[in-house]
Amino acid sequence: MSAEDRPAKILVVDDEVHLAAGIRENLLAEGYVAETAANGVEGLREARVGSFDLIVIDVAMPEMDGLELCRALRDEGIETPVLFLTVRGAPEDRILGLEAGGDDYLVKPFHRQELLLRIAAILRRTKWYNDSAAKLHFGGNTVDFLTYRAHAWDGREHVLTHKEAMILKLLAERADAVVDREDILDKVWGYEVFPSTRTIDNFIVRLRRRFERNPETPAHLHTIRGVGYRLTREPETLAATS
Repeated sequence: MSAEDRPAKILVVDDEVHLAAGIRENLLAEGYVAETAANGVEGLREARVGSFDLIVIDVAMPEMDGLELCRALRDEGIETPVLFLTVRGAPEDRILGLEAGGDDYLVKPFHRQELLLRIAAILRRTKWYNDSAAKLHFGGNTVDFLTYRAHAWDGREHVLTHKEAMILKLLAERADAVVDREDILDKVWGYEVFPSTRTIDNFIVRLRRRFERNPETPAHLHTIRGVGYRLTREPETLAATS
């Protein structure tokens, strides 16, 4: 069975054992492969070896909470998409979760169908990224979207986060055209999950610091005030991987 044909493999990390088991049963009924972990430490251990397509994480767990778990995953270079579950749904809580490296944020209690729709949406976004994998060359920089590794114009090497890579890939696919913030929110996060566009600005600032010779006056990653962003590049810079 090819990677495209196999069912998505999902890890559910929640100290509420009955809830985790219920989620797992629903995922199995939808045709997914699903496993559970009873706490953050166990979840981190499973994520290191399990090759999961998505990790569902409860925020409020003892020992290692969900935010700490997600940060630990990202620090170790594990960019598996994360869906947070939490009883706290204020905008600042959502921002904390997404800034920790999460991809979506679902507030308890939730309907079974809403959970499944959120999971399907995350997997679709991941598929878009994987299906259009390529290398990008611009301004003396080279970015490999398969490995998340980049070689900058000044000789430095960087490892991009999944979100950084997704934003850069979207801009590259529409190079020399303006991509509005709503498109980025929808393609990278799923618009309904994100309470503010400010985080996109922060990601662009980080990318400029890595790839622009003068981040204060960028030559490639432009902000179009009130609209969105544009990547300006040389001809023939988006090439399929061999």
